[in-house]
Amino acid sequence: MPAFDLIIRNGTIVDGTGAPRFTGDVAIRDGLIVQVGEVRGDAAEEIDAGGKLVTPGFVDVHTHYDGQATWDQEMAPSSWHGVTTVVMGNCGVGFAPAAKDKHEWLIGLMEGVEDIPGTALAEGLSWNWETFPEYLDELERLPRSIDVGTHVPHGAVRAYVLGDREQPGAIPTEEDIAKMSDIVEEGVRAGALGFSTSRTVLHRDIDGEVVPGTTATAEELVAIGRAMGRAGHGVFEMASDMMRDWDEFGWMGKMSRETGLPVTFAALQSIAKEMPLDEQIACMRAENDNGANIVAQIALRGNGIVMAWQGTVHPFRFRPSWQAIEGLPWEEQRAKLLDPAFKAQLLSEQNDLSEVNQDIIGLIMVVCGGWGMQFEMDPDFNYEPTAEESILARAAKAGVSGDEYAYDLLCRDEGKGFIYLPILNYADGNLDFLMDLQQSDDTVNSLSDGGAHCGTICDAASPTFMLQHWVRDRQRGTITLENAIKRQCSDTARLYGLEDRGVLAPGYLADLNIIDMDRLKLGKPWLAFDLPAGGKRLLQKAEGYVATIKNGTVTFRDGEWTGATPGGLIRGPQRVEMAEAAE
Repeated sequence: MPAFDLIIRNGTIVDGTGAPRFTGDVAIRDGLIVQVGEVRGDAAEEIDAGGKLVTPGFVDVHTHYDGQATWDQEMAPSSWHGVTTVVMGNCGVGFAPAAKDKHEWLIGLMEGVEDIPGTALAEGLSWNWETFPEYLDELERLPRSIDVGTHVPHGAVRAYVLGDREQPGAIPTEEDIAKMSDIVEEGVRAGALGFSTSRTVLHRDIDGEVVPGTTATAEELVAIGRAMGRAGHGVFEMASDMMRDWDEFGWMGKMSRETGLPVTFAALQSIAKEMPLDEQIACMRAENDNGANIVAQIALRGNGIVMAWQGTVHPFRFRPSWQAIEGLPWEEQRAKLLDPAFKAQLLSEQNDLSEVNQDIIGLIMVVCGGWGMQFEMDPDFNYEPTAEESILARAAKAGVSGDEYAYDLLCRDEGKGFIYLPILNYADGNLDFLMDLQQSDDTVNSLSDGGAHCGTICDAASPTFMLQHWVRDRQRGTITLENAIKRQCSDTARLYGLEDRGVLAPGYLADLNIIDMDRLKLGKPWLAFDLPAGGKRLLQKAEGYVATIKNGTVTFRDGEWTGATPGGLIRGPQRVEMAEAAE
């Protein structure tokens, strides 16, 4: 009988701790790593990783697979990019607890905030739960290619407690807050990894209303944090506009010091935010110097929109000619769009912004004509484009208007062209500001939004982008491979108490990637209509993933799913079980 289930031989091992890479073997038995280094003995299967990287599986702590995880075992697109663990339920949106009369409301909240098709959620969700523990039980029933963990979402909790009183600006009573706290404590004790909320005007439900957490008081949020403290674990996660008079860091610091728990927030560069990113980081560090544990989640590229005719957003969606055809089947739309007469008519029109919410009118204007901030997605697009690559510059060079250049660009490939608009994290026209943040222990690489913004982005490919762009190809300065792997593996895992993964060492889960760095490359995005009810989503694959292994089982070979489903539900913090190294 073979000594091991699997041996990966002769790989360049980057173990996730930040230590220097080395050449060696990894032996796996019963879902755990049992030897790293020189492995003697045989195995049921051996993989030659000569000339390839061997890394831990990636841990992505900011995703929105809350619905998809109840019906989909492959868990694409995150699973296509070396991810073996995701944490979902971020930004205060999710589907539990769920009173029967709030199902449509919760779908509308998720559709509005995260651009997940409501029709797909309505068809795909079974609603075989009401309470949060029952939702966890439902998640546990379906095996997957990856592990999933989740937060208790503020929006669902508020709707469950306040019912029809949940309106923008609603002020819960002390009894309401106590009930919300009890629900969160119950959810965390049942296995939730934390609690999440959102306090940004950019997050709105399908009817344009701000999400429930936006107007929550510090007293409500701290009380919920105390509930997690009573349960003994959990991360408090938040997206916020960081208005100075809200004193977000004041109450976050107080909560963290009082409970001993980590608080994490989305740290993004934005010309629209009152508090610049460097001020956010400085405020965070001042609280941490005073005993708090606040961690900033940073994105590694511009957070924005991929625009297409069939996507959720494009620059011409407010032109009357487009609005006249937007309800037609795609084949009829495409015929119109490729008609020179239709093009001329549309380009002669002004945008009709009469129904646009004034809180986001500036953003809409950038979408509809900010050609200096929009970029053509070439086949080798690198997501850190220069001003010379903007639609404004290319249109000027071609001797046409920005409107016409953008229109023609979207019409390429039979109407399947893409335009990239980085709204956040690109105020400087580059990503230089992220260099220092990627060396800091009080930040983690995050904000992929895997499973969300289906018609506007595909940042679930972030781990691949990190390796291709930040480690290998970036001309303005790179980060080390060892640091990149540490940040996407052990750092993210440790934040959520998942201490059994993210490192290649005996006793840790056998979650690994074998990567050919020379071949690693993001593919061109495409729009698929493969969600329930034909819902659309932007997808992006990658070359260079030789194999992904979850719990000792090969789940992907050369980018293709093997059909294996060794992943499941994570309930609460996980501790490493040190295994005896085999002789």
